[in-house]
Amino acid sequence: MLDLTETEKRDLEAAAFRRLLAHLSTRSDVQNIDLMNLAGFCRNCLSNWLREAAEEAGLPMSKEESRERIYGMPYETWRDQHQREATAEQQASFSARRPHD
Repeated sequence: MLDLTETEKRDLEAAAFRRLLAHLSTRSDVQNIDLMNLAGFCRNCLSNWLREAAEEAGLPMSKEESRERIYGMPYETWRDQHQREATAEQQASFSARRPHD
């Protein structure tokens, strides 16, 4: 395995994350529920993870700010422009895969 410094590792991981966000920005046809059903995470999960990382680093970031960084625009704008109502099949698949309390 490639022996990386912590800085190199961080920089490569950050580059991969930026590429993921760029890719998702071109795939607004892929709904969050699709991502949840297939991968177990969605854009909102990414925004929560980003906000949590910021808080751990002592950098205040609101939910709205983290979502705007992930969506590339205010969440409400993305939702209005791209989000569709989940189908009954999507909702059933989500319910079947969701961890139960």
